[in-house]
Amino acid sequence: MASFPKIAVIGGTGKSGQFLTRELIRQQIPFRILLRHPERFTINDPLIEIVPGDARDGSAVQRLLQGCHAVISMLGQPAGESPVFSQATRNILAAMAFYDIRRYIVTTGLSVDAPGDKKSERVKAGTEWMKSHYPQTTADKQVEYETLRSSSIDWTMIRLPMIGQSDEEGALQVSLTDCSGDKISAGRLARFAIGCLTGNQYLQQAPFIANG
Repeated sequence: MASFPKIAVIGGTGKSGQFLTRELIRQQIPFRILLRHPERFTINDPLIEIVPGDARDGSAVQRLLQGCHAVISMLGQPAGESPVFSQATRNILAAMAFYDIRRYIVTTGLSVDAPGDKKSERVKAGTEWMKSHYPQTTADKQVEYETLRSSSIDWTMIRLPMIGQSDEEGALQVSLTDCSGDKISAGRLARFAIGCLTGNQYLQQAPFIANG
C-alpha cells in the first residue's frame, strides 16, 4: 500500500496511538506525526515525518497537515492540564479548511451523547460516572462532538469502552446507538480507524465499537 496518500496523526505515542503508529507502518501508509516531545520518539522509519508541536497550537497543527489527505487523532488528556479536545479539533478543522482536506477520524469515550442514542443502563451509568468524576474533560469532549456536528467535513468520531493494550484479533461490534462490549483492543481500534480512511461508512457519525 505504498501509494496510499499521506495522513496526519495526532496522539500517535499514547497507549492506543502507539498501536496506530505501528499499524500504519505495517500497512505501509506514510504519515506525519505531531509530537510534543520528539526527543522521546524512538521509531525510525522512512514512512514517518516528525512535526514538533502541540495540538493546542494552531500553527503547529497547520504545519502538520501540510501535504496530507486525511487526519487521525487519538489524542489523550495530559494529566493535570486543562481539557485539550475541543481546542485541538477546532485547530484541526481550521487547518483542514486551509488545505481543503475532507477526512477526519477521532476517538473519544462512551460519555459523548449523540442524537439517536439508545444507551443501555450500564453505558448510561458509565456516562454519569464520567460526568461526575471528570466534569471538565467530559464536557469538553461533548463540545468537541458538537463542533464536528456543525462542520461540513467528512468526520467520524469513534466512541470507545476501556482500551486493552493488546493486538487482539477477532470479531468487532459496531453500533450507532449503544456499546454492547466492555473493552476494545488497541490493535483492533487502530485497524478500524485506518479502515475508515477509505470506506464511506460512518461519515458524520459517531459509532461505538467494542470487542465481539
